[in-house]
Amino acid sequence: MLVTDINNVKIYNLSGGKSVPEWLLDRKKKQASKKQPADANRRIELIQDFDMPGVATGIAISPDGQYILATGTYKPRVKCFEVSNLSLKFERCFDSEVEKFAILGEDFGKVAFLHSDRYVEIHAAPGRHYRLRIPRFGRDLVYHTPTCDLLMVGTSPDIYRLNLERGQFLLPYTTSASAIESVTVNREHQLICVGTQDGTIEAWDYRDKASCGSLDVASSLPGSKEVASITALEFKNGLTIAAGTSTGHVLLYDIRARSPLAVKDHLNQLPIKKIRFQGDQKSVYSLDAAMLKIWDETTLKQKACIESSSNFNDFAHFPGSGLFLFAQEDTKMLPYYVPNEGPAPRWCSFLDNLVEDIESETVQNLYDDYKFITKQELADLNLEHLEGTKMLRAYMHGFFIDIRLYKQAKSVSETFAFDGFRKEKIRKQIEATRPARIQLKATLPEVNRELAKQLMEEEHMKSTKRSAIAKGLLKDERFKGMFENPDFAIDKEANEYRILSAVLQRSERDKARRKEQVQLITDEGEDSDEGSTDDDLYSEKSEASEKEEDDEPEDEEMNEKPSNASSYKKAKTIVKANGSSNGSTARKETSTRPGAADASDDADGFSLDVEEGANFNIIQPSRKLQNVSLGKRVTKLDHTTTTTQFDNGIGKREITFTASGRSRGSKGEDRDRSRYQATLKKHKEERRKVIRSAKGVIRKRTTMKKF
Repeated sequence: MLVTDINNVKIYNLSGGKSVPEWLLDRKKKQASKKQPADANRRIELIQDFDMPGVATGIAISPDGQYILATGTYKPRVKCFEVSNLSLKFERCFDSEVEKFAILGEDFGKVAFLHSDRYVEIHAAPGRHYRLRIPRFGRDLVYHTPTCDLLMVGTSPDIYRLNLERGQFLLPYTTSASAIESVTVNREHQLICVGTQDGTIEAWDYRDKASCGSLDVASSLPGSKEVASITALEFKNGLTIAAGTSTGHVLLYDIRARSPLAVKDHLNQLPIKKIRFQGDQKSVYSLDAAMLKIWDETTLKQKACIESSSNFNDFAHFPGSGLFLFAQEDTKMLPYYVPNEGPAPRWCSFLDNLVEDIESETVQNLYDDYKFITKQELADLNLEHLEGTKMLRAYMHGFFIDIRLYKQAKSVSETFAFDGFRKEKIRKQIEATRPARIQLKATLPEVNRELAKQLMEEEHMKSTKRSAIAKGLLKDERFKGMFENPDFAIDKEANEYRILSAVLQRSERDKARRKEQVQLITDEGEDSDEGSTDDDLYSEKSEASEKEEDDEPEDEEMNEKPSNASSYKKAKTIVKANGSSNGSTARKETSTRPGAADASDDADGFSLDVEEGANFNIIQPSRKLQNVSLGKRVTKLDHTTTTTQFDNGIGKREITFTASGRSRGSKGEDRDRSRYQATLKKHKEERRKVIRSAKGVIRKRTTMKKF
């Protein structure tokens, strides 16, 4: 059983084995056909000996659904299969090929065959009952049940009528066309319709024995330049008829109107051979030589299609089910099962159980031993050098490659995929640890929407106090009018709001500064933990900097400028004050590059080095500073300060800062002073050794003056 998936519709080829491409050599095809032990247990022989010696030309199902009749060559023959036994019932041979045949009764007991040599044979259950000849070559026939007339059409404008009850020909119906391609009968009001070679449909009423109407179908085709003949006709009900043309179009008509209800193009430019309706599913089945298309009659959207390696000649559909039987230009006659179009018939109800068992299996889309890949996939596998060789077969927008070579290349390329898998795993773990964003499912009120949104966000905060306040404002009935009554809407143009706007702007500015500080610290810490949040990173780095400040050794090497390797652990703040005549304000910049302070120093400015984690909040000092005793705190904060005032034209501002260099205790200052004196003394001694005496120069100069 071969399974294909088209538009999410699964199609089961019940007699399909391993699919082999046509461009393989015959020797390779034979080798591929021998290597099928894995598929042997999946094959289903729905009906035994369901094939023909050469080609199958036609297939039909008896009205009682118990027998399947199929014609083919060579030698021309007919086979009858009984579905209750799933086997062949009988086989008969002919003298010439069969063009069309019609089942006259409920079973196989009465059948009429139209041959290619103008002969018509009437068969009964024991065998051939009678054989006669018609004047012109026939193309189609149909049985008119109320009058027992066998209607035959062909290369003449006449509709030949053979009355099987009287056993004689009746006067034919003469149409205005040059030839007739197809004929059908409406089973509700017994209207006879023929499709002509001139692209028209003519209707005949057997009671008046005269034409009751004509419809020009070829003129309704979009962009038709040539005359399209009507090759297939089928009635859905008493009013709707479908016409298939030689250009590959299917048109749906209401017999009361001249314009078509819908036009479906097969896009194959091949004649339509047969049309059938499935009323329960609102589906239309139209067959050409290349495929059977299953489409919706209202939306014209294609549901699925069935294709084969050989051209189709005919198909039969079990009414109310999803089973299709195909006669093709091959020895096999193919049974297909489409569960979306209906359940399996009663005689093969086991198909539904088989479908459920193999639903979880991988669907094979094209060939078993070959894989279709695009050019991008070929580049990902590093197999671009195989283009133009026998290892690749160009097909449409890609290539066919042997499945064994594809698997080997895939296994080699996936060895480097572990890094990507690891990064993706880490990213998912980080996303899982981060708190999800607040999802506000409640609708915002019409009044004070911004305030309501802010309260909803605070309602989901970790702070229990703020969350309780927000819940009280939102759910308390006393504050209900604040979000419903327009009189309580916040007026941003009022003087009271303008007075408070400065406070609101300051709070927004503080929030923005906090975000910038967090961003600065996270950018500097390249080896920081990716899974922690921004607030955690900021607090951890602040505590780490305070710890380094306390545990820092008090030697001379630590007073030097930090190196590039540790520059991301310290942040330098440069404050420039430009004293201008018009009273410009102070400008503050932040830089993380080493030496940025040196580049910005000039005559009109000063620099201030601030260690990361320093706390300038007077009300809430740093957490580590609070745990230190008062004596140590005074010693630590005892340093020289400088006060500078700026006048910007509105008011005076005062900045207090620490002079350059780190503040140390008394012991550190004595040690630095002693080191400085020792270094200065050593420098003076070295200078004395280098400097030459100038006494001789002075003496010579005085001697010359005496002369």
